[in-house]
Amino acid sequence: MAGTAPSGSNVLLTRILSAAILAPVAIVVAYVGGWPFALFWTAAALAILWEWMGLVAAANRVALAAGVVAIVVSAPCAMLGRPLAALSVIAIGAIAAALSALPQQRGWAAGGVIYAGLMLMAPLLLRGDGMIGAEALFLLFAIVWTTDVLGYFAGRAIGGPKLAPSVSPAKTWSGAAAGVVGAAIVVALGARFVPQARLTTLIAVAVALSIMSQLGDLLESAFKRRFGTKDTSQLIPGHGGVMDRLDGFWAAAVCAALFGVLRSGFAEPAAGLLLW
Repeated sequence: MAGTAPSGSNVLLTRILSAAILAPVAIVVAYVGGWPFALFWTAAALAILWEWMGLVAAANRVALAAGVVAIVVSAPCAMLGRPLAALSVIAIGAIAAALSALPQQRGWAAGGVIYAGLMLMAPLLLRGDGMIGAEALFLLFAIVWTTDVLGYFAGRAIGGPKLAPSVSPAKTWSGAAAGVVGAAIVVALGARFVPQARLTTLIAVAVALSIMSQLGDLLESAFKRRFGTKDTSQLIPGHGGVMDRLDGFWAAAVCAALFGVLRSGFAEPAAGLLLW
């Protein structure tokens, strides 16, 4: 019947088909690395910036332009081995976006540039580690995707107490626990692909990043609730926006890159994340 809302099974099928297309692309560009990888994540960061600004400052094209310039300029800086320059460009873009926004929008406009900029920088830093950069990205994909899938299905199958009902009413503690346990198991099974790392280290990283992935999901849910929207856009069928699809990955990737940089510097953040 015309105008009938899509059923849950149709929505799930759409989500699966979208993921079946996007996931292989992400894996291939992570394997290839280099400029294709940088272009992929630059596009993702720009899409996130557009979605964010559309919610917080839709009429302010100057703030959006400032963020776009910052993202586009920071990517080659990072690829040419100038991560501090790239981060500085993102910071300048955030300041420019804030100054061009209305007083009540300034913090949100700056936050959007920083959020999108970190979405770009975290994968580039991890993949740029020539020792185990690709392995770190594949591990990150496995953790986030397993957490997401098992959390979704286990939460609906088992049910139980809600994880954060005021922010995301559908999420349960059972789903959250299943996601963490599942991520640890998947990483343990794939440990042979990262022979340089200890099994206990990989499991600890899986647990920590699975938790961070779920916190990132809740953070984005709170953001959307603040601005009264269900999805940040409709760019990805069944998933909503790019930001909706990458909220958990954003949090896990940023924490992974930050931990790796703090331990081993900008040259070997993947080693700093996995080799300890």
